Amino acid sequence: MDKLTCFKAYDIRGRLGEELNETIAWRIGRAFARYLNAQTVVVGADMRLSSDGLKQALARGLMEEGCDVVDIGMVGTEEVYFATRYLEADGGIEVTASHNPMDYNGMKLVRELSKPISGDTGLNEVRRLAETGDFPEVEPARMGRLRHCNPLDEYVDHLLSYIDITTLEPMTLVMNAGNGAAGHVVDAIEEVFERGGIPVTFVKVHHDPDGHFPNGIPNPLLPENRAATSEAVLKHGAQMGIAWDGDFDRCFLFDEQGRFIEGYYIVGLLAQAFLSHHPGARIIHDPRLIWNTQQVVQQSGGTPVQTKTGHAFIKERMRAEDAVYGGEMSAHHYFRDFGYCDSGMIPWLLVCELMSRSGQGLSEMVDEQIRAYPSSGEINFKLASPARSINRVVQFYREGAQELDETDGISMSFQLPEGEWRFNLRSSNTEPVVRLNVESRGNAELMRRKTKEISALLNDRS
Repeated sequence: MDKLTCFKAYDIRGRLGEELNETIAWRIGRAFARYLNAQTVVVGADMRLSSDGLKQALARGLMEEGCDVVDIGMVGTEEVYFATRYLEADGGIEVTASHNPMDYNGMKLVRELSKPISGDTGLNEVRRLAETGDFPEVEPARMGRLRHCNPLDEYVDHLLSYIDITTLEPMTLVMNAGNGAAGHVVDAIEEVFERGGIPVTFVKVHHDPDGHFPNGIPNPLLPENRAATSEAVLKHGAQMGIAWDGDFDRCFLFDEQGRFIEGYYIVGLLAQAFLSHHPGARIIHDPRLIWNTQQVVQQSGGTPVQTKTGHAFIKERMRAEDAVYGGEMSAHHYFRDFGYCDSGMIPWLLVCELMSRSGQGLSEMVDEQIRAYPSSGEINFKLASPARSINRVVQFYREGAQELDETDGISMSFQLPEGEWRFNLRSSNTEPVVRLNVESRGNAELMRRKTKEISALLNDRS
């Protein structure tokens, strides 16, 4: 078989048709079961129009290798993570393309205990088997069995175990599922709150799953996708807005003013929350924006640990360090008690509890951090020659750099008369873009000026 280009660094992602189709999904199923020698695998799928067909083909491949399949239905990625551990399965696969365009789909794969499978930890071998494996027809008696089971109630119970829901003060929350897979979990949590008399009101926006994406691809990182949440927060006088991507493994928060809060500052907030319960714990963070996280963790008595960007790297390092929490500025948040996996539901619950206990609004909790460490947010560049453009930036700044770090891409920090600043520049592992992040210590104007300067260097076509 030809090379399968849908295999990426962390997962499987490709354009529907030649890159990913039901035949390829079937081969992946057979290869995955063979690689793990799996007896039972959990499968789930998001709401994309192609997801159910790909899931069925995947399940057929798994069963033809003699593996039993537990289909948990239309779910988010973290529900597969939970079910794989809860049902003690040998692995799990979610069919999803998260926030990619409509003509894409993909898969996220884990092994037992929801340990990540990435390029370095088995994904390349699954690819090799899918490309070259000899998959003979199987006798019906040797086929694995299919059953349907969704431990939604147990999953929701686990989510709510991270907080004391009886401490929640009256509040209104805007919940924007983006027509993705998050809506049914929001409904289940709402039902628990109503039964318990918890005074939290949900205002639901773009709530129903719809693979036609009538309100755009669910990706709250795109500024044009933020207005619906922001406007609903203001209209309903909500204390916070929450928006998710398609498979809801990332959540994005809006304060009571309808202002989008960069994920970077939420990492600091959640680190602080965990360290209040786990003094001295280790907190994992990525290298794109670091100063605020490091200061918050150190001031709270914890140990910040930097590792490469990407869920597989974060999860592996969390296991190695036994870290209680890990956060990426891209709004991925990881939790030791969730199998070191990322969840888009646990973060907003924790922030609700923080607001209730502190009596502060979200804006009040993050404003000091934003003033202390203003940042550019992630800026993406589509460049003709990414390596040459990055090298141009490195050569321009190398002589004046106080520190150069190559943990992931290039990070440089500087001490100038007007203040300190740093940047991280890296090629994406999942998209054909170069990503830039810039921050300073308390000097927003310096941050903006340097962001503009680096942007000009990257776009220089000379």
